[in-house]
Amino acid sequence: MTEMQSDDDIMLDTSGLKCPLPVLKAKKMLKTMAAGATLRIIATDPGSVRDFAHFCDATGDALLESHEDTDAGLYTFRICKAGGA
Repeated sequence: MTEMQSDDDIMLDTSGLKCPLPVLKAKKMLKTMAAGATLRIIATDPGSVRDFAHFCDATGDALLESHEDTDAGLYTFRICKAGGA
C-alpha cells in the first residue's frame, strides 16, 4: 500500500454506511479530538470521495490522503483536525 499511516491515527470504520453518515460520524469524532490529531476513515460508499473533499473544504480540516481501492470497494481517508498555532 502506498499511503502513509501513523500509529497515532484514530481509526473510524464507516463500512456499509451511505451518504451522509460517514461524514457525520467523522465530524462527531473530530469534535472530540485535539487540533493536529489525525483521523483515518474507512468507507465503502463511492460518494464519500466527493463528500470528504467538500467536508474538509468547508471545515478547514486538512484532507491528507484519499485512497481508492475500487477492486475491494474500500475508500480510505486521512484527515488532520484544524486548529492550533
